[in-house]
Amino acid sequence: MPLLDAARHVRENAYAPYSHFKVGAAVRGASGEIYAGCNVENVSYPEGTCAEAGAIAAMIAAGETELTEVLVIADAPHPISPCGGCRQKIAEFARHDAKVTMATTRGESVTVTVGELLPAAFDQSHITR
Repeated sequence: MPLLDAARHVRENAYAPYSHFKVGAAVRGASGEIYAGCNVENVSYPEGTCAEAGAIAAMIAAGETELTEVLVIADAPHPISPCGGCRQKIAEFARHDAKVTMATTRGESVTVTVGELLPAAFDQSHITR
């Protein structure tokens, strides 16, 4: 699975000297291209970057604005879920039925849709002009 390979590989580059919890993520753009990101911590904890945000930023930097699939991986006892902020970021660039796979380095995984991951996503319809 190319997404898994990309996320697993980039996870090794994570900068996690404080939590020691490395996370890798890969997203597939509508073009089929794969973009990867890893978590980057900062001594000022709220200033770090999640792996999912890094992968989405790489996709946007490459000129794409729609993702069709996401995979997140970490060395954890069970598959990890994107944080709330990353769920919203994913929902910004994906359709409701896009797949999100949450995996462990031990081979366990769970796949849901973006709609299942964030059923009440804040979207453009909430903004009045």
